[in-house]
Parts: sequence; structure tokens; C-alpha cells
Amino acid sequence: QVQLVESGGGLVQAGVSLRLSCAASGRALSNYAMGWFRQAPGKEREFVAAISWGGGSTVYADSVKGRFTISRANAWNTVTIYLQMDSLKPEDTAIYYCAVDRQPTHWGRVGQPDYYGYWGQGTQVTVSS
Repeated sequence: QVQLVESGGGLVQAGVSLRLSCAASGRALSNYAMGWFRQAPGKEREFVAAISWGGGSTVYADSVKGRFTISRANAWNTVTIYLQMDSLKPEDTAIYYCAVDRQPTHWGRVGQPDYYGYWGQGTQVTVSS
């Protein structure tokens, strides 16, 4: 059973930084790509960033490119991914979710929610102007 626990959200002013963490456990997740999505009130869940199992490849949504950085730390049975968010804007306000690929050593349509098989409960990020 895969478990994902996000943390690091909060209420901040525009222009500051936050770092989100997602601790994933339950299987050998070091071989799985992982990603971050977000969902604002009244909007669909949208892709933010993804990272390959080894960390060598990353993909970002245009809206966060240059401001957000995804990274990961692989351990034997625990993987932690991070989302460093700089220069936050009010439009970044959302619940942020981490997710794990359905298959190991796989790198494909990482921007699509159905690419992922496991999701965390989310952490709220609120950016005030």
C-alpha cells in the first residue's frame, strides 16, 4: 500500500517562497516518476511539475517555469519529493497534491492526472496579495 503525505503548505504573502514536501512509502518507489498537481477552488486539477525516477528529467507547467523547482531524495523504501516555490503569486493559491506513476521506470504523459496511480491528501497553499 503506497502512502503519500504532503506538508509545507501555509499562508504567505506574494513574492515569498515555500517548500512543499511529499513523503512516499509502501514500496520501492525509487523506480517511479512522481509529480505535483494543484487544484484551486472551482477549477480542475492542473499539472505543476514532474520528475523522473532518477531525478534526471523534469517537466514544468508554463505557469510555474522559472519559479518552481521539483527535486527528489530516494531511499530504500521511502522517497521524498520537494517543490521549491519562489516568487509566489496569488494565482498559485491552491491545494497541492503529490502523485506517483502507475508503472516503474516509466516516463510518458506526465502532465495528465490519469498517468498517476497514487495520490496524497494535499496541502493548502494560500498566497495573499
